[in-house]
Amino acid sequence: MFDFLKRSTWQHLLFLALFVSVQPATAGLFDKSPYADDGPLQVEEAFVFGQLQDGNRLNLYWDIPDDYYLYRDRIELKGTDKTLISNRVNSPAEQKEDPLFGQVWVYHNRADISYDLASANEDVIDDTLIVTYQGCWEGGICYPPVTKEIKVAGITKNDLSDAPSSSTETLEPIKVYAEGDVAEVNAAGDDSMGTESNESAGPVSLSEQDQFAQMIGQGNLFVILGAFFIAGLALSFTPCVFPMIPILSSIIAGQGRKVTAGKGLFLSVVYVLAVSITYTLAGIFAGLFGENLQALFQNPWIIGSFSFVFVLLSLSMFGFYELQLPNSIQTRLSKASNSQEGGTVAGVAIMGFLSALIVGPCMAAPLAGALIYIGQTGDPVLGGSALFSMSLGMGVPLILVGTSAGKLLPHAGLWMGKVKAVFGVLLLLLAIWMLDRIVPTVVTMWLTALVLIVSAVYMGVLSNADKAKPATHIAKGLGIVVLLYAIALMAGALAGGNSVIYPLKAFAGSGSNASTQKLAFINVTTPEQLQSQLDEAKANNQPVMLDFYADWCVSCIELEVFTFADATVQRSLDRFKVIKVDVTKNDGPAKELNRSYNLIGPPALIFYNAAGEMLSNKTLIGVVGPQDFVNHISSI
Repeated sequence: MFDFLKRSTWQHLLFLALFVSVQPATAGLFDKSPYADDGPLQVEEAFVFGQLQDGNRLNLYWDIPDDYYLYRDRIELKGTDKTLISNRVNSPAEQKEDPLFGQVWVYHNRADISYDLASANEDVIDDTLIVTYQGCWEGGICYPPVTKEIKVAGITKNDLSDAPSSSTETLEPIKVYAEGDVAEVNAAGDDSMGTESNESAGPVSLSEQDQFAQMIGQGNLFVILGAFFIAGLALSFTPCVFPMIPILSSIIAGQGRKVTAGKGLFLSVVYVLAVSITYTLAGIFAGLFGENLQALFQNPWIIGSFSFVFVLLSLSMFGFYELQLPNSIQTRLSKASNSQEGGTVAGVAIMGFLSALIVGPCMAAPLAGALIYIGQTGDPVLGGSALFSMSLGMGVPLILVGTSAGKLLPHAGLWMGKVKAVFGVLLLLLAIWMLDRIVPTVVTMWLTALVLIVSAVYMGVLSNADKAKPATHIAKGLGIVVLLYAIALMAGALAGGNSVIYPLKAFAGSGSNASTQKLAFINVTTPEQLQSQLDEAKANNQPVMLDFYADWCVSCIELEVFTFADATVQRSLDRFKVIKVDVTKNDGPAKELNRSYNLIGPPALIFYNAAGEMLSNKTLIGVVGPQDFVNHISSI
């Protein structure tokens, strides 16, 4: 049974089942952003810098192409002990709502900044000054700060120490990550023109994903890889990885009597490497181009096709049929390789590739940090290395499970058939779990109940247990538990429930326990709808939480079921306006919403204070527990 795995055929089945989804998938994959034809340019081409000196007056200017902009208050000129700098004059700037820094002033097309210079100690001096500036591409990429040395000559002495200068508020330093070091630059949203503040302030706290980005930009290579590997281990105990366990286990069980611990280890490593390489390449692509490949694969046709494949695999596990290619094709494959092992390896690798893209789309702080670094610096090597290390950490439990399965699984006989039946049930449940992304939850509740009822009957619930075999009593007891859960699912579905995990939640009373209630999210799907809600909250002096969500996002469901259902969390959000930014469709408006907040995909929680200012250091990526969430927002 399951001989198709040896014969290198089941991967052909996968592609056949997925063939019907090629057109809708590629339609999204090759959609160009409105900026695709223009960029991103190299930073020197995006912001063409020049200088003019007229005596003690220095003018700095930038020519800026369309779809690019320069932050006015990221422009800074620093001198030495020999030169005094004062009386900065800015050319008119435009106000922009920036997702990172709130209301800011930016330059399009052209920027001109002028300063008065003076010699501090001598009559006439030459000096080298340092100018720093930063800008962004409208297509979703912000460049790291640029630092240039500029030469000035013939600066004369002029007593500027008593010269009046217009005041400006102290600018709060914000961390921006560049290659090698973390540069501290100023951010301000006022429209005043005046002298730059030379006061320094302490750094603000960073969000978790920004801390990971900073680690990549500053840390030792081995420290980076080790930290991301440990982060991957932590992620391995989440729904990002759990669905892959029955897939890998069924592959190894399908080896039949040839399965060994060594073979289980080998196939597990192949599967994990395929998953890791896929995560890494998808992450690099997302970081450089702002396109989430995993989101592109959350297409109803693709999900439905992949669920169908799992159903076919499960039926084969039950022994209904064996999937194999025609003999003529098998003969050609056999001639191409003396061993069928190569086909098995290729099949496992393909399943790992598809599992990474389709089964477990996840977003977490370490992943987001790596994507921030790649997007801001354009360095896919170091960021990709961190992603690969994280993916390997996520795969450690899979390798342990695969090796253990190879060692512990019976090699032949009746027990092997029972073990395959267990994996068949797991594959059916996995197919239903994937369908939950595209069908109403009540449908998945009924389907799950049906599978569990059949499983309970198979476990002997309706049969008399053989008193001489204790194992039959254990199986029957487990079958009763499974049957009761199936009944609970059906009752919950009839009562209008919408949770497979908490099927009887619909019967909960409306008492004082707030956890039985749902947060009153306001749903938005376009930037215009979101801006309207933000404006309304600002007018009402109300803080805001944005929940970036998608039906196909496993971690989003986890947040909804375990965090937002908590009574303490709900009480802590009473004063907030809670907005659900639904990016399920991954269409143009959804991509623009993600891009406007420099997100690759959900889940992400964005916070605004009552004054309507975005708190970038409070952004949460991935899943956070109830108590950690309450502690996190207590200071907002």
